[in-house]
Amino acid sequence: MEVVEEEVSNKQIILKEYVSGFPKESDMVVKTGTIRLQLPEGSKNAILVKNLYLSCDPAMRGRMRKTEDSYVESFTPGSPIIGYGVARVLDSGHPNFKKGDLVWGMTGWEEYSVIKAPESVFKIQNTNVPLSYYIGILGMPGMTAYAGFYELCSPKQGEYVFISAASGAVGQLVGQFAKLSGCYVVGSAGTKEKVDLLKNKFGFDEAFNYKEEVLEAALKRYFPNGIDIYFENVGGKMLDAVLLNMRLRGRIAVCGMISQYNLEQPEGVHNLFCLITKRVRMEGFIVFDYYHMYPKFLDMILPHIKEGKITYVEDIAEGLESAPAALIGLFAGHNVGKQVVVVARE
Repeated sequence: MEVVEEEVSNKQIILKEYVSGFPKESDMVVKTGTIRLQLPEGSKNAILVKNLYLSCDPAMRGRMRKTEDSYVESFTPGSPIIGYGVARVLDSGHPNFKKGDLVWGMTGWEEYSVIKAPESVFKIQNTNVPLSYYIGILGMPGMTAYAGFYELCSPKQGEYVFISAASGAVGQLVGQFAKLSGCYVVGSAGTKEKVDLLKNKFGFDEAFNYKEEVLEAALKRYFPNGIDIYFENVGGKMLDAVLLNMRLRGRIAVCGMISQYNLEQPEGVHNLFCLITKRVRMEGFIVFDYYHMYPKFLDMILPHIKEGKITYVEDIAEGLESAPAALIGLFAGHNVGKQVVVVARE
């Protein structure tokens, strides 16, 4: 006689409707549905997971509006938000995954998810580190820092490196990679606490609070000889100021532009002529294009973590209900380090 799994409750974070301007917690709602902890017959290649940790990432803001030409699809109003997470497999119709496997990748903002495209999910092999690291230093932010810095910026020992939003999930790693490469590193952040973190925990040579400085003057003070590498996370006025202070044949890796995400009309950039006069290369990138390098990345970073040469700071929010506030907080700089939401710990 076939055993039919009982339905269990499944708490979810739903996007109510598309968002214009600055997003609010009220744009998302907590709902409770039900789910069977067994895949339906014929669910070939799908996996059913219990979500453990969810990631709050600035790029999720773009998916809250209706777009036609983005590199990722918009969220669907009335459905759970989608983002990176760490999860445990409960049932599998895919040959590469079995019950009990730990995975990281795209999942729903809910307690349980059916992932219908597990090719975008990575199996977790190394569990000697906190599992939450797989949505941070060992996940998308880590790969972003690795690809953007090493592949696009081609650092050389002794070069001058500037990182905006430097205490965030990606910036804190880029700074440490730069120090490991023998570079001089300065970062900007929005509070004294974050500035202290950059200098005292992550080993930046210098750091400053961009809210308390005239940007052009600050960059000239910290980089009297100019900037070789700029890792761009902010855009707008910050990019304009940096362009004036780039060195000959400098490189700019454009990772994100968080200052622009909530604007109806993006700010203009006025100093682009510096790209010509200083022969600067500015290139945007998407981490999806570099996931084929993930095994190489792990080989590099895991020993550094084990030896204490790289450190990582997380900002932990407890419970799925805390996820909307945690996500919105990114855009006001509330998080210190990588913003993680704990859904369950086992």
